[in-house]
Amino acid sequence: MILQYITWDIDPVIFTLGPLSVRWYGLLFSGSFLISYLWLTKLFKAEKVPLKILDGLTTTMIISTIIGARLGHCLFYEPDRYLKNPLEILKIWEGGLASHGAAIAILLGLIWYARHTKIPVLWYLDRVVIFTAFAGAFIRFGNLMNSEIFGDITNLPWGFYFVNYYDPTMGLNPRHPTQLYEAFSYLAIFFFLMSYYRKRLGEFKDGQLFGYFLIMVFGVRFLIEWVKIPQVAFEEGMSLNMGQLLSIPLILLGILMLYLNRESL
Repeated sequence: MILQYITWDIDPVIFTLGPLSVRWYGLLFSGSFLISYLWLTKLFKAEKVPLKILDGLTTTMIISTIIGARLGHCLFYEPDRYLKNPLEILKIWEGGLASHGAAIAILLGLIWYARHTKIPVLWYLDRVVIFTAFAGAFIRFGNLMNSEIFGDITNLPWGFYFVNYYDPTMGLNPRHPTQLYEAFSYLAIFFFLMSYYRKRLGEFKDGQLFGYFLIMVFGVRFLIEWVKIPQVAFEEGMSLNMGQLLSIPLILLGILMLYLNRESL
């Protein structure tokens, strides 16, 4: 084998100015929204949709993502802790975000925004999910820079030694870089959705891209969860962890969307 494991010892902080620290995670998170906004601007112009609608959509997406991801982690993974101390939910800088919570909040936010603009919510979803996959990849790269959300011990040659996350109870062993597994999967899904959109614009029914997104993203998430370490203690005795249980209804919703649009597949 060519590789003999990878020592990952990256500082999550890019630079510090007084009390302000600029972190890779924050840069990648905000950068994904900026790039997605610029890309969506081209899509909206091509489809002759007023850009003021995109501005409102972007605001809705950002707020929904942050609130949903935070509440998702607090309520799905550590409800006892946060329900006893609800003010700690506001301490988002301490970490703790869940993609499933973000997905639910984005859906609710778009339903509200669609009613406000009188544009079908599925029309929004088919375009937003393209760049949600893109942003998801950036966020997982950010997780890699933070040395968090990694996998079980592996003897594969691309296993990572996450030096900055050394835990005496876990030991310093090579582990699955599940952040990269997800990031590259999401990038592949992004390219598929973008290609499908460009080639079949005007042909596919509203909700079709949304269906593909749900099946592929949460299908990938379900599979990768098999090699992830538990995020919280209660997952250790579960046949399926919380991430997998939350993925199942979203995958089923995606299958339903494609079934309803089967004539245009």
